[in-house]
Amino acid sequence: MKRTDFALNPSLDANALARRYAENGRVRIADFLCADVVTRLACNLRERTDWHWVMNSGDKVFEVTRDARAALSGDQLRALDDATYATARSGFQYRFETLRVPDDDAERATSDDMLAAFAAWLSSPEPLALLRRITGADAIDFADMQATAYGPGDFLTAHDDAVAGKRRHAAYVLGLNSTWRTEWGGLLLFHEPDDSIQGRVPAFNTLDLFSVPQLHSVSEVTRAAANRRYSITGWLRSR
Repeated sequence: MKRTDFALNPSLDANALARRYAENGRVRIADFLCADVVTRLACNLRERTDWHWVMNSGDKVFEVTRDARAALSGDQLRALDDATYATARSGFQYRFETLRVPDDDAERATSDDMLAAFAAWLSSPEPLALLRRITGADAIDFADMQATAYGPGDFLTAHDDAVAGKRRHAAYVLGLNSTWRTEWGGLLLFHEPDDSIQGRVPAFNTLDLFSVPQLHSVSEVTRAAANRRYSITGWLRSR
C-alpha cells in the first residue's frame, strides 16, 4: 500500500478543532480518515501475527513474540503477572502488544509494510499542515509511530510523555475499534490536577490528539473484552 492511498476526511474543520485543542491541550477528532482506508488499516492489524508483547521492569524493556508467549506455562504466566502488577502498585508500568515503525524516511519508503506507508503519509505536507494548525506547534516536522494491541490484563500507568531530547510536541492515538464497551476497560484517561479523570472510550477512526507533557494512562483491559483494543499511536515531533 502506498502513502498516496491515504486521505484525510475533507470535511474536517481545522479552525474549530484548533479552538477546542486550545481550551485544555487535547481534542478528539471523529472520522479522521476516509472510511475505506481506515477499514483496511484495522483489518491489517487484526490479521497480523508478528506482534510483540512488551513490558518494562524499571528502565528495562522485555519483548515476547506471540509464539513464545503461547509456549509459556501457566506458572510462568502467573509469575509474570505478579511481577508486572507489583511494579504497577507504586511505579511506572506497561504491558501491551506492539508493532514498531522506523523513524527513518528511507526505511519507510522501501518498506512494504502498510504501517510504514501510513507513517510516511502522516509525516507528509497535507496531514502535517492540519496537525500544526490544530496544535499551534509549527515546529512539528514528522510523526513517529507504533501500532498497539491491548488484550485482557494489559495496561499503561500514568506518565506525561516528556522525554529529554525527543522533541515531542503532541501525542496522538488513532482508534481502530468498531465495537467497544466502556466497561471493557482500555480507556485513555487524562489525569486532572484536582484528581478528577477525563476518559476517552476506544472508538473507530477517531484521532485523540493531546499536548506534551500531559499526565495520562490507559486503564486495564478486562477479560470481558470481545477483542483486543487496537490503535496506532505516537508523537508529533521535530527532528
